[in-house]
Amino acid sequence: MPQPPSEPTATPAAAPTSTASGPAASTADVAATVASLMSRAKSELSELVAFRSVADPEQFPVSECEGAARWIADALRAEGFQDVAALDTPDGTQSVYGYLPGPAGAPTVLLYAHYDVQPPLDEAAWRTPPFELTDGADGRWYGRGAADCKGGFVMHLLALRAVRENGGLPVSVKMIAEGSEEQGTGGLEQYARAHPELLAADAVVIGDTGNFRCGVPTVTATLRGMTLLRVQVDTLEGNLHSGLFGGAAPDALAALLRTLDSLRDAEGNTVVDGLDADARWEGMPYPEGDFRRDAKVLDGVGLLGGGAVADRLWARPAVTVLGIDCPPVVGATPSVHASARALVSLRIPPGTDVEEAIELLVAHVESHVPWQARVTTEVIGRGQPFSADTSSPAYTAMATALREAYDGLEMQVSGMGGSIPLCNALDALYPDAEILLIGLSEPEAQIHAVNESVDPRELERMAVAEALFLHGYAQQKNA
Repeated sequence: MPQPPSEPTATPAAAPTSTASGPAASTADVAATVASLMSRAKSELSELVAFRSVADPEQFPVSECEGAARWIADALRAEGFQDVAALDTPDGTQSVYGYLPGPAGAPTVLLYAHYDVQPPLDEAAWRTPPFELTDGADGRWYGRGAADCKGGFVMHLLALRAVRENGGLPVSVKMIAEGSEEQGTGGLEQYARAHPELLAADAVVIGDTGNFRCGVPTVTATLRGMTLLRVQVDTLEGNLHSGLFGGAAPDALAALLRTLDSLRDAEGNTVVDGLDADARWEGMPYPEGDFRRDAKVLDGVGLLGGGAVADRLWARPAVTVLGIDCPPVVGATPSVHASARALVSLRIPPGTDVEEAIELLVAHVESHVPWQARVTTEVIGRGQPFSADTSSPAYTAMATALREAYDGLEMQVSGMGGSIPLCNALDALYPDAEILLIGLSEPEAQIHAVNESVDPRELERMAVAEALFLHGYAQQKNA
């Protein structure tokens, strides 16, 4: 098992490819450098997307994740990173770490991304092969992980190359690329708690969120937590002929459907007994018309729940049935089902403890199963919600960087309905660290869905912003 790199007791000399930090280059110089590197970035992203790095051995071979981890480790070594290691985390996956020293006394910035991806779902529904980065007619680059979050790792590389070519590296950099973020199994969180010195930093840039929409520079202030609950209902020793026994024999699939239906009211609001679902979002709004277009809601189909869209997405719990084990329509037999199983996700807003929410969800499921059917539940993932301090000096530096990278547009602050469990672990381990959330996953990226893509213009502008941030943050800390 690879051991955690030892933390330097004194700031070492910079790697050969780094130079002492000089005067920060102009925005135009940084932008020109990033633009000149975009072809290389595309080639690198293409290589990384080609790994089918779904962190679930039941779906794809472990060798795919291992190959992606080796690729990232080699990329870090090529950039002059020291102490590069693929760290075996407790959930059986690997997170790749590297350290790039800056000038003596410089602040340390941790850059985060993850290389594991969601499964491609229905590969036949993709317009292009999911694990082949492909140019779209709209100018976007298509492929699983292009935005979430292999593109985030390439964004970090672009920013580092640009900053080092324009004034030199002004900060020390730690890079961590997680191998199981999408699974929610918490391997890196557990590893970080066991080795608290490893990821210590003055500022943390989480490259796994995104802009409110293309061209609108945005930082994320809140993340919902999450849990995954596997629910199984059993009623019979085996399936029965529906003609002979249907009408009296308890149907496990019907019992499961009734149980799942109890998790939403008639309007579509999430209903978990005892769980608050009335909070309001106080930040930027999300107009319903914009959301319908972003979500590609079919004409005439209503949205779930009541209240503002931003309330429903960023401030309230949301339950989703991710999958059901039952016979497909093709080949189905006239049977009363003995067993049925589902996987349920619950997104948990800031202000609610994930463990309390899990207890309430389990209790709700168990109390709403009809006909005294037997029910078993298994929690297979969890993550606490997160709120960032957007008044911190690092956010001030990022606001300036985004304004310059986006031609004078002011930084917007939004929530995000998704979860990044590592944020809470880092916040607990390093309470003085400033945690920023940026990335490439704007609505058109369709992350977690078929036809995921990244807009190369967003990759370019966000890399420019991150490079400018590193210079600005160093100057701010040294002032």
